[in-house]
Amino acid sequence: MNSLPLFHRITGLPVIVVGEGDAADAKRRLVKRAGGTVTGDPAGPAQLAFVALDDPEEIAATLKARGILVNVVDRPELCDFTVPSLLERGPVLVAVGTGGVSAGLAKALRIGLEALLPASLGGLAQALGGARARLRQRWPDAAMRRRALDVALSAGGPLDPLAEHPADAVQRWLDGAADGASAITEFTLASDDPDDLTLRQARLLLGADVVVHDAAVPDAILNRARADAVRQVLGLALPDLAPGTSVVVIRWR
Repeated sequence: MNSLPLFHRITGLPVIVVGEGDAADAKRRLVKRAGGTVTGDPAGPAQLAFVALDDPEEIAATLKARGILVNVVDRPELCDFTVPSLLERGPVLVAVGTGGVSAGLAKALRIGLEALLPASLGGLAQALGGARARLRQRWPDAAMRRRALDVALSAGGPLDPLAEHPADAVQRWLDGAADGASAITEFTLASDDPDDLTLRQARLLLGADVVVHDAAVPDAILNRARADAVRQVLGLALPDLAPGTSVVVIRWR
């Protein structure tokens, strides 16, 4: 990784955009969409600047000398920051970047994600944010609260983020959530290649608190689980499970 991904809040702040044409217009629209105020004065106050000129070196150097972070269109070697391809679902913002190496690749990946993420995802995020107090009331212990959310947000769960949900999905889940139930999901594998995992299987592994597996399941598969997940060979008695624990059982064909 040669860049640090950040989400920079610019609401109400001036952002310099220097240049004319389609590229400069696109940067102006982007700044306005993010709540910033576009200014064309390179001498004005700002923290960020976009430069869309045929010969940008001099003005880019001047802006950088003032401590302003600069993005120069189509000149990654002059950029202090690059602009990723953005996917927006309300407060959920997915940014796909390549460090300026290939904007086309970032765009293609974003288009693929567009088809994957439902329109209701932003509403789900807003509802979860609004339910923080009730979540703490329902599960005062932070670990229990995390497990309950992991189960609800897992593949096929009542709040599966890749599925469409009605506006009251979080409220209905909280009204009916079981305090003592642990979610146990099982699947069978025949390949030792982790790339052969289905999307659902990969997501189940990533969200599992406990992974119970046949001894023949290779480490390459098991390593797709969280590093802090408990691993146990199939056939041994399960330990006592805390409420809301997510368990995945992997059998080997």
